[in-house]
Amino acid sequence: MDTPIKHTNIKVKTKPKLLEKVRFILRANRYSKKTEEAYLKWIKEYVIFNGKKHPKELDKKDLERFLTSLAVNRQVSASTQNQALNAILYLYKKVLNIDLGWLEDVKRAKRSLRLPVVFSRQEIDKVFYHLNGTTKLIASILYGGGLRLGEVLRLRVKDIDFEYKIITIREAKGAKDRKTILPTLIIPELRQHLKEVKIQHENDLKKNRGETILPAALKLKYPNSGKEFGWQYLFPADKYILDKKQNLYYRFHIHESTIQKKLKSAIKKAEIYKPASSHTLRHSFATHLLESGYDIRTIQELLGHSSVKTTMIYTHVLNRGTGVRSPLDEDFGRY
Repeated sequence: MDTPIKHTNIKVKTKPKLLEKVRFILRANRYSKKTEEAYLKWIKEYVIFNGKKHPKELDKKDLERFLTSLAVNRQVSASTQNQALNAILYLYKKVLNIDLGWLEDVKRAKRSLRLPVVFSRQEIDKVFYHLNGTTKLIASILYGGGLRLGEVLRLRVKDIDFEYKIITIREAKGAKDRKTILPTLIIPELRQHLKEVKIQHENDLKKNRGETILPAALKLKYPNSGKEFGWQYLFPADKYILDKKQNLYYRFHIHESTIQKKLKSAIKKAEIYKPASSHTLRHSFATHLLESGYDIRTIQELLGHSSVKTTMIYTHVLNRGTGVRSPLDEDFGRY
């Protein structure tokens, strides 16, 4: 007689799905949430484009067809096509350990030759006139330090150095840290803001909350550091959100869209009709420093550009308004 088989509750470990694995490796290497979302989106689109085949079953010809389709059929910009390429190369190199080699037959999207939109100093004054509170403080850091909006919102309390008047941007674009200027003008207002944030944090701790989310490696090394004031977001949100994996209620930073809407409203009230956004303040920071005589290398470091060629675009912004006198102005006396 056969011995009956006993069923046990042994759990079989299954391999994580591809996108979950990519997400895990991106987070382990401290890529920003924005980059994570973009990379996962492009990898998903790449798989769907190729009939939902696993990327291991595809080769560089399949990738070339996908990138060419983006340029020819969807007419994406050069930067968008490059982002898609970087995402898929990351998948092959860092996740699947496959070297695709050189891509030769990709139809490249045309790189835009448009110059960045820049506010004049008078327009900056007009926009700031219609801002107040936290939004004005954030805009002051955007323009006064040349940060991207996402960089400002990801700042932690410890990233502000009042004594040396320095802002430290952690793991910015290209996964690099950099330092920029803390404008003297906003220091009193920023100190007051931090007092209010500290009171809010202390009240959160009394409610058995007040712990913020940290990079995975830091959380393991210093389990209680998430409750420290220095690690709190400089511009925390009004409400808590739940991290289900950690079973943690915490305050994330203010959402980008909240600031973007208020800035758009201020620009409209200032009667400025340029296609401007929060990034225009960063462009204006660089252009106005050039106007003041600062050298291009210094501005490159403050902006965090990996190549000075990227920073050189602001010299073209200056050149378009100087050096040539209109014939109408020369001949004005005849009219």
